[in-house]
Amino acid sequence: MCGSKRIIKWGFQCARQRYRCQRCHQLYVWKNKGKSLDRQKIWFRKWVMKRMTIEDIAKQKKCSVNTIHRLFDNFLDHPPTPQIQPNDNCHLMIDGTYFGDICLLNYFDNNLKHLQYFEIVKSENYLDYKLGLELLKVAGLNIVSITSDGDRGLIMAINEVFPGIVHQRCVIHVQRMGLAYLTRNPKQPVGKELKTIVLDLHKVSSQGGRVEWINRYRNWEAKYHDLLKERTDFFSDKRLYKHHGVRQVRTLINNTLPHLFHYLDDPKIPKSTNGLECRFSYLKNNLRVHRGLSKEHRKSFLLWYNWFKYND
Repeated sequence: MCGSKRIIKWGFQCARQRYRCQRCHQLYVWKNKGKSLDRQKIWFRKWVMKRMTIEDIAKQKKCSVNTIHRLFDNFLDHPPTPQIQPNDNCHLMIDGTYFGDICLLNYFDNNLKHLQYFEIVKSENYLDYKLGLELLKVAGLNIVSITSDGDRGLIMAINEVFPGIVHQRCVIHVQRMGLAYLTRNPKQPVGKELKTIVLDLHKVSSQGGRVEWINRYRNWEAKYHDLLKERTDFFSDKRLYKHHGVRQVRTLINNTLPHLFHYLDDPKIPKSTNGLECRFSYLKNNLRVHRGLSKEHRKSFLLWYNWFKYND
């Protein structure tokens, strides 16, 4: 470019105004790198969040598929990092979900409706949970309560990093596991009665309802105490319990009962992690549209989805 100000409009290039210098006859398109990056990010967001394909975006943007691949690869090669926001009254929801051989962990602030931290790991385990909680603690986040599905590694990490903190067990998760152990149609009265009690668990909404539900469960436990001790006589060396599934539900409820109803003491404490789990299903549907991504780009896609969903 010669630097002359004698320029005129000269048609369009890729739906953008083109200019021609009258002195050197050079053709060019005016580019603002900041605005250009913002426009690219808008298209990339549509690709991540709106389940649009590369071909759809190339057609609308009026450019080649290779160009879109090149632009989007730049974003996928530079995934976002979590932005922790200060909160003196943080009620945290923690949950993870699997995408094949990788796992996404989310730490969601239910008060700010903000994803305080997220990361990609191989599996849900004590060490990764411990590092994530320590990072939030060092950042100065005042965590008042934690709601989770009760993963064993997470419970160990919570007890070590935040000893004595209010830990609300996900009511829906406990209910779902109990119904799975009892099967869809229990054959014996002991299973049928327990299923009715488990089905009413998520309906508890007051201290009076809590006392009533616990009394129903304790009365059932006392009624069938001797029955649940019965063993089979089919094997001489191993005498198994007859009502194994029912015993599993009893153990589940007894272990989680001290942490089932914290949400009644403070309405700001979420009673379940359904708010995260329902979003996981949308994320999996979006990722399924782009199932040809490499493993590293799949990880980056998950991080970008979290960023657009909760932080952007």
